[in-house]
Amino acid sequence: MPSSKNPAIEDYLKTVYSHTEWQPDPITPSVLAGKLGVAPSSVTEMVKKMAAQGLVSHVPYGAVRLTEAGAVRALAVVRRHRLIETWLVQEMGYGWDEVHDEAEILEHAISDRLLEAIDARLGRPLRDPHGDAIPTADGSIAAEPFVRADEATDGHRGRVIRISDRDPGLLRDLQSAGVHPGVVLEIEAVDDDANARVRIAGETHELPNGAASAIWLSA
Repeated sequence: MPSSKNPAIEDYLKTVYSHTEWQPDPITPSVLAGKLGVAPSSVTEMVKKMAAQGLVSHVPYGAVRLTEAGAVRALAVVRRHRLIETWLVQEMGYGWDEVHDEAEILEHAISDRLLEAIDARLGRPLRDPHGDAIPTADGSIAAEPFVRADEATDGHRGRVIRISDRDPGLLRDLQSAGVHPGVVLEIEAVDDDANARVRIAGETHELPNGAASAIWLSA
């Protein structure tokens, strides 16, 4: 493994990148601390360190943004994480609700050679089990217009692009309901608590509580 790899920095870069992948607001130090489960003072020190290395730009109390170099590093980590998740589901028999924590550990440990072998073995997949795009080895990543289900208008019909993996229980509930990336659904109604009624293949379904805020549809 290259000596320049630093798991803590990689985790920070991946978190900054992921925060803005599906919504436009940049991440603040306090939100970054909450997502990583660390003290604000630790975030302050790490952000200073990353800024000194040219990986992020930041002004005191302001948002943290990736530089071009930081984005390259972040996408490399994201690629590792999502390829490992895909490998665990397709080759190792894991459920899509079980892979996140395993990938968090393995993404810092496997060699570039093994990662390339996994990518080739899987047939160069474009998306992970949750629908998140897998960056290519050169850092490019697929994107398409999207809308989150709880923000879609009644009657909107779209393909499920992505489902957040933050809640394993919700993933299991959605799997039982037949909702996964690639499924086409139509929004019938969504209430203020992100509870939704949808149509799938001509049948009406009530999604689990709060599910609509975890589902992204094609726009």
